[in-house]
Amino acid sequence: MSQKETITVGILTMSDKGSKGEREDISGLEIRRMVEVLDSEVKAYEVIPDEVPVIEERLKSFADELKLDLVLTTGGTGVTPRDVTPEATRAVIERELPGMSEVMRAESMKKTPNAMISRAVCGIRGTTLIINLPGSPKAVKENLAAVLPALRHTVEKIKGSTEDCASL
Repeated sequence: MSQKETITVGILTMSDKGSKGEREDISGLEIRRMVEVLDSEVKAYEVIPDEVPVIEERLKSFADELKLDLVLTTGGTGVTPRDVTPEATRAVIERELPGMSEVMRAESMKKTPNAMISRAVCGIRGTTLIINLPGSPKAVKENLAAVLPALRHTVEKIKGSTEDCASL
């Protein structure tokens, strides 16, 4: 992937109410707005219920069939019984990227102690980077802003770039 190549993005919102049309997906819209700085193209966007098999299937489809570079999920990362996004993500990723999850939690902790209950997972499936974000628009902004500067480089490395990682 060259510096100028467009990053293909999928946005997957986990929301029982949103999937029934009972709630507007403001978090998904915030993700779309924020990834514009990456020279990206959102190729897929869906709002689905908080169900492990459904989430797993969509993540696999976005990575394996659509071959997206980056999949950003929102919702389902907390501790309620319906928060199952991390379990579904762990079931489909091949390699976890704990540093990204740690940085998101650390940045959020500066704003609220509730950030410590985030169970967000980041990882790789094939050549797709998958990042779980919280469900609230405010938390999406905080968490995505924390990892945004590293996303292009991460996608390039996943796709096989041999460029050095060190900054000069």
